[in-house]
Amino acid sequence: MGVKLGGLLEAKKVAIEDLAGRQVAFDGHNILYQFLASIRGRTGEPLKDSQGRVTSHLSGLIYRNSNLIEAGVRIAYVFDGVPHTFKRKVIRKRQQVRRQTRRKYEAAVKEGRPEETRRYGQASVSATTDIVADAKRLLTLMGVPWVQAPGEGEAQSSYMALKGDVWASASQDFDCLMFGAPRLLRNLSITGRRKLPRKNVYIKIEPELLELERFLQETELTREQLIDVGILVGTDYNPDGIKGIGPKTALKLVREHGNIEGALPHIKNAEFPHPIDEIRDLFLNPRTTDDYTLEWGAPDRAGIIAFLCGERSFSRDRVVKAVEKIERGTKKSKGRVTLERWFQPS
Repeated sequence: MGVKLGGLLEAKKVAIEDLAGRQVAFDGHNILYQFLASIRGRTGEPLKDSQGRVTSHLSGLIYRNSNLIEAGVRIAYVFDGVPHTFKRKVIRKRQQVRRQTRRKYEAAVKEGRPEETRRYGQASVSATTDIVADAKRLLTLMGVPWVQAPGEGEAQSSYMALKGDVWASASQDFDCLMFGAPRLLRNLSITGRRKLPRKNVYIKIEPELLELERFLQETELTREQLIDVGILVGTDYNPDGIKGIGPKTALKLVREHGNIEGALPHIKNAEFPHPIDEIRDLFLNPRTTDDYTLEWGAPDRAGIIAFLCGERSFSRDRVVKAVEKIERGTKKSKGRVTLERWFQPS
């Protein structure tokens, strides 16, 4: 879900080439869901190997990331750990929706309704433990570091960005800004033309950059107040938000009254599933870890081919081309790092 703050934030379009030499931490589960939902066959079915195992996520990891790496972007992945108890409601709701959508998907497949098959198929995806394990295995073979978060992946990637270990967090959700990430990159793994749902209309999707400090200055908010705006709209910890309050109204209330507590007398039927200060604290002081190492290495060509082609029925020619892109990007990144160290003032 993520908090819906899109109407308040003006993003800056960026080209992938502009990110050369930058370290970017992807919210792993967020990106895997993108791949599982968007990389599908003509009738909406996920890509599968000869044994019927889903491979859409592996396709996204190798082919889309190879383009980023070739451009000189140093990517890392961060995977979710154990969710906070406050998130149980939204997780149960997601699981219920996926089960219902899965039944609709199977009925659409059986009855030969391709448009509905695609729509329901995209909405019923689930990143299982096997899928996550496959992703970690392939990333290791690609020379891409990954980090296991103790809690929210977005909280961990934001913490890494705050420390300066990465330049930005990459996610489709705006939660990273509430977790304190100085920069949020969106659309980095889904660039290109995309068809709008239920319409025969295609739009161009480009990477975009959102800077926390700039946004706070323009809205005259503190980060704590931004979190309050998000809580009013609804977060994963209070998914329903306040009925009738969207981002602009929430912003107006917080700016006028200072915080949620000050705004409450002016809101009808305001209810929260958990204490406000505890929800707020989950963004200000999330569970994170310093137990990680970010080391980028050369891809294991033989290992990637054995895994994707030998075990998962991928085209050898396509995989080899992707590996060659990664190799070129790795050499480019190494050269850039060497130059930066050479010209660094002593």
